[in-house]
Amino acid sequence: MTIKTRCLILLCTLAPTLLVAQFRKYSNEFLNIGAGARGLAMGSAQVASVSDGTAGYWNPAALVHVKDQAQVNIMHAEYFAGIGKYDFANVAIPLSDGKRTIGLSVLRFAVDDIPNTVFLVEPDGSINFDNITTFSSADYAFLFSYAQQLKMNSEDKKLNLGFNAKVIHRKAGDFATAWGFGFDAGVQYINKRLQLALMARDVTTTFNAWSYSINDKMREVFYVTQNDIPVKSTELTAPKLVAGGAYNFRLGKSVNLLAEANLDFTFDGRRNTVISSSVVSIDPKIGLEASVKNVFFVRAGINNFQKALEDEDSTYTKKVWIYQPSLGAGFRLQNVMVDYAFTNLANQSNPLYTHVFSLKLDLVRKNKKK
Repeated sequence: MTIKTRCLILLCTLAPTLLVAQFRKYSNEFLNIGAGARGLAMGSAQVASVSDGTAGYWNPAALVHVKDQAQVNIMHAEYFAGIGKYDFANVAIPLSDGKRTIGLSVLRFAVDDIPNTVFLVEPDGSINFDNITTFSSADYAFLFSYAQQLKMNSEDKKLNLGFNAKVIHRKAGDFATAWGFGFDAGVQYINKRLQLALMARDVTTTFNAWSYSINDKMREVFYVTQNDIPVKSTELTAPKLVAGGAYNFRLGKSVNLLAEANLDFTFDGRRNTVISSSVVSIDPKIGLEASVKNVFFVRAGINNFQKALEDEDSTYTKKVWIYQPSLGAGFRLQNVMVDYAFTNLANQSNPLYTHVFSLKLDLVRKNKKK
């Protein structure tokens, strides 16, 4: 194996990190996966109807629905039979006035035990498997949320505001490290069974600062193969706007049907979405949730609409619309809620359906004895 081949192996190993400084259009993509099996089962159409601790991710304004007692949410999902792992944890704490709530959310997306074969081949051309080491590539996000309910003239109408301050940490072994920060802001309006919301992600753009640690042997490989040696760099994530509306249809005394539609507006160039232009691209999402006595839930959703070449077209010119469906269910037992989703956490070009489970726990306060 030549030294050039060894370098190509290194580049493939570090690709997610080394390319991020060039392809900033899709930076911090792990923050677009979602949070909670309920939201993922509804096609990620959540900004208007979310009402639990996962609002710290979807729309911090909706955190005000967590009242009277603190709430804990956790979620776990895996890629490629456990090679990649995605986790979400959140705690929401209502303040004493009942109109304000604070929250902390933690997200982690990681691929562990990645083989590092840079030094697999010795200088004399022999292969030494003892030189293979492993490393992990992990992305972390910490979201500090605040939500407040504003006074309205009518009890049926509510206006909630909220924002996130987020800290991002990304790491690929000992090769690359990044720290970043940014802000989100959201608003939620409720009028009886109608809910409207607007969520601005990375409203001030999210800033990531990358630093690299490449030893002399690796630098030599890059130099001999005429590859650029990574240097300190910065990365900006463009703002995204999410607008949503939801309506709760009452089908009987104990059955409700909630329907929500979201529109994701991106401003970083043309994307493969339903509406696409150099100024703005719009990606719709639709979700449904049927509930019985607010105890049993069945959910479905559709998102990620894209144009793709038709498989049976030999001329490779005919395009058709494809989409990503999702399904899920849940049940409530007193102060415990368990949700399940079967959804694609990747993209249309690389579909990857997986099982997602999440747990919600309301921390009921004990009554003080007189």
